[in-house]
Amino acid sequence: MLSIIIFLPMFVAFALLIVPVSAKTTRNFAFATSMAILFLAFSVYNEFELTGYMQLREYHTWIESYGINYSLGIDGFSLIILMLIATLIPCAYLLLWDGRTKGYWVSMLLIQTGISGTLFSQDLILFYFFWEAMLLPVFMIIGMFGTGNRVFSTIKITIYTIMGSLFMFICILYMGVQFYYEYGLWSFELNDLVQISTIGRTESLWLFFGFMLAFAIKIPLFPFHTWLLETYSNSPTGGVFLLSSIMAKLGVYGIVRFMMPLFPELYIEFAPYFVWIGIFGLLYFGVAALMQVNIKKMFAYSSASHLGFIVTGIFSLNAYGLTGAAFLIIAHAMATGGLFLLVGKMEYSLGIKSIPALGGIARKAPIFTVFFAIMLLCIVGLPGTNGFVSEFLIILGAFGFQPIAGVVSALTVLVAASFMFWMFQRAILQDSDNDVSMMKDLDFKEILGMLPLALLIIAMGVYPDYFLYKIEPTIQHYLNNILLIKGD
Repeated sequence: MLSIIIFLPMFVAFALLIVPVSAKTTRNFAFATSMAILFLAFSVYNEFELTGYMQLREYHTWIESYGINYSLGIDGFSLIILMLIATLIPCAYLLLWDGRTKGYWVSMLLIQTGISGTLFSQDLILFYFFWEAMLLPVFMIIGMFGTGNRVFSTIKITIYTIMGSLFMFICILYMGVQFYYEYGLWSFELNDLVQISTIGRTESLWLFFGFMLAFAIKIPLFPFHTWLLETYSNSPTGGVFLLSSIMAKLGVYGIVRFMMPLFPELYIEFAPYFVWIGIFGLLYFGVAALMQVNIKKMFAYSSASHLGFIVTGIFSLNAYGLTGAAFLIIAHAMATGGLFLLVGKMEYSLGIKSIPALGGIARKAPIFTVFFAIMLLCIVGLPGTNGFVSEFLIILGAFGFQPIAGVVSALTVLVAASFMFWMFQRAILQDSDNDVSMMKDLDFKEILGMLPLALLIIAMGVYPDYFLYKIEPTIQHYLNNILLIKGD
């Protein structure tokens, strides 16, 4: 079933490239494929058992002479990201329905294949293959369909991500060689590489930070964020949606999935530094967002700010922080993804991205405003939304890790409320003399795309236990069996 989820979009994309069909037909097939993936994801969810270990394993020999295998699996942490991806992408199709080309829709299909392959891979060479493969269609979307200086933005993010990934690839190869020297056979399987005992502390430090560099660039963490602003502002709506809502979360997933079991001692040793880097990023990017007048740039910094908060949670070394981080991955992806899609709708109608050039949107588009407000309140962490539950758990985790970290993280959440409410007041609610007469309200398809996100934000905020119970055994497994932290 995992292989079908990975390769079905790719097969459909290649078939649509070969067959001379229109952009409209391509879009319809792409949307139908995303709905099929959603159905398969629910099947995986129903079959998933309450255990912290890998399930639905698939294993086939790929390059036997070097121990490279087609190895897949899913645990609670990857399950929630699978459900997130499977839900978000069909919703995005409905918001991106008109005005896109055949190449755009084919790229969206190929991206879904790369993301799913990255999520399920248990062989590190296979993981690296999908990790790189998912970037190529994103670069095509930005380079071909972006605005402004899109070529420069594409080159910049390409250099950043490839350089970070290259360091990770060298680390993967080094660990494979070390496994061969110790055991006399080749393997890049995660379960095998964790058994290596011949790597010294100096080499472990290089390997740890080699992996961390690749994931920090993808998230992005301070100070590896300099590609963020221009890429988000010059990317088309679909590109920004994929970068912020899905691909950035895979950077967090990579830290938990690979760095925690491969380097448990170093993970614990450097946890205090990354907790404070996450808190600093929350504050730094929040203040930077407050100073922006371009609405896409403001949301770019807002996204980075909350991703720093997620990093604080995954390095807090307790169940509260890890669970809150997993929950915030979902909450942030839904809210930020929804906001970027709505901003894309506004940009498509008005052609303006400056906050001072907006105003009066609420009168012209009341349904748009309601959905915008729900997404915004989730980002702010209003009680009754999943944003509140996730931020509350991370703050508890930060308190459990270091009380001062909990106090500071709780206070810095106010920064998000400041710039979000300031923007909402000026750009949406406040009447102005600016001409926004061309602003159109959401049509039926767009309402249908936003409704699942809004309902899930509220449902997960009102009754979070229903959405948490599948991941709790995995969280306990990470803490008790990998980090050897008992009692959480």
